[in-house]
Amino acid sequence: MRIAFIGLGNMGGGMAANLVKAGYTVRAFDLSEEALSAAKDAGCETFTTARDAVEGTDAVVSMLPNGGIVKDVYTKDVIGHTPHAAVLIDCSTIDVATAREVADAAHAEGYKMVDAPVSGGIAAAAGGTLTFMVGGESHAFEAAEPILSAMGKAVIHAGDVGAGQTAKICNNMLLAITMIGTAEAMKMAEKLGLDPQKFYEISSQSSGYNWSLNAYTPMPGVGVESPADKGYEGGFATALMLKDLRLAMEAAESADAATPLGKHAKEIYEAFAKENGGLDFSAVIKTL
Repeated sequence: MRIAFIGLGNMGGGMAANLVKAGYTVRAFDLSEEALSAAKDAGCETFTTARDAVEGTDAVVSMLPNGGIVKDVYTKDVIGHTPHAAVLIDCSTIDVATAREVADAAHAEGYKMVDAPVSGGIAAAAGGTLTFMVGGESHAFEAAEPILSAMGKAVIHAGDVGAGQTAKICNNMLLAITMIGTAEAMKMAEKLGLDPQKFYEISSQSSGYNWSLNAYTPMPGVGVESPADKGYEGGFATALMLKDLRLAMEAAESADAATPLGKHAKEIYEAFAKENGGLDFSAVIKTL
């Protein structure tokens, strides 16, 4: 099977490499020459345009920065230029409305398409342990599932087109809230004289248990190894968390959903991102 992979950044590069490892022929495209070089070293065929990359393929996978770019790439270079039997898989995190608009355009031309945003970060992308939240019709999901399984540990059909994006932004809003809460509790315990490691040992085994504490501890030298132990480098950048929170707030407004903690989390990350956008989102503990 020949797969076009469009978007070879921190996430996409590792994902494309895992498709090669799984035995797929990968035709890769990115605007960055450095990213294309890395993809070539990983065993991908590389192309200088997206339109050339999708020619004659059985599937297209994309991992792009925002909805505007997704819409532009699919409407100009993918739809109508990829064989109609191909399945189109967008793994970008974008707004629900654009995901549905692009899928509608693809369906109008006879393509199967799913939105399949991911959870797991750069390490999971490289390690092939991502979780995919997939929106689309059942026959499109069935066509996409084997490809996604080659890049992840879990592939979950969330519902119709747009459901993958809905799951992703709601999940990351929850993650932002729990990370801030975890950081507050850890710093408060420390300032009250409790050894942070002792707090971790107690809370991680009691009602305070949560992923931000147990699997991604935001305080260096405490709990599990995490970006906090590496100067908050790597992991999931604050700027990306802020992007997802903004998408979540836009979606909440469109659905008239009450999200007071989500709104406050966005405000906290907006302030923090002004000078720390490149740091892992757990570095928000520095504000406390």
